[in-house]
Amino acid sequence: MLDQLAAHLDTFAALAPLWGYAFIFAFMAVESSFVPFPSEIVMLPAGFLAARGELSLHAPVPDLVLAIVVGLLGSLAGAYFNYYLSRALGEPFLRKYGKWFFVKPEALDRAEEVFNKYGAVTTFICRLIPVIRQLISIPAGLSGMPLGKFTFFTGLGAGIWTAVLAGTGYALGRTAGDITYLELVHKGKALVDAHLVWMILGGVVLAVAYILVSKLVMRKSATPSA
Repeated sequence: MLDQLAAHLDTFAALAPLWGYAFIFAFMAVESSFVPFPSEIVMLPAGFLAARGELSLHAPVPDLVLAIVVGLLGSLAGAYFNYYLSRALGEPFLRKYGKWFFVKPEALDRAEEVFNKYGAVTTFICRLIPVIRQLISIPAGLSGMPLGKFTFFTGLGAGIWTAVLAGTGYALGRTAGDITYLELVHKGKALVDAHLVWMILGGVVLAVAYILVSKLVMRKSATPSA
């Protein structure tokens, strides 16, 4: 699938100065919903094009920052779609008909298991993990997770992921010389995969720090004033 999609990147790249940010938002929204669509095919080329001044602003650093922000907004849009759809349809419907929407029962079971075991913070950490990244929004919606908390954790995880991908594409755009988009996607994906463990560990550290600080704040709030 990755190779098939990458074969069409030349067409999208030609339209990037005018429609690049619209493409980034739309495709990242699709990637963040239940449709199996690789984010590497979007954010790696976005960073690459930014580095070469081929996005709308024709200014590498501002284009990179804007690409990350737009990618994050697209990811949130797709996550909201999953969140509200799961709340509206309910678990019985998803289990019966989810396979027609690329939501396999075993994948839903795994997402629910992780969410129920580790709680709301999984919507952050799982945004860094392939396959389960999109589906973690479903148990969050089914459980009625508060929207503000869902937005915070999802946005944090999605922001890190889009920044890593775009940053990798940007670095390759600065250093790789002549390279096809297919080579870019494969090389960038290999670089990200090689450091994925460290990204997840970093996410775990941030999650633990958040939990400890939250408990400390709640403990102080619960302490009666003299």
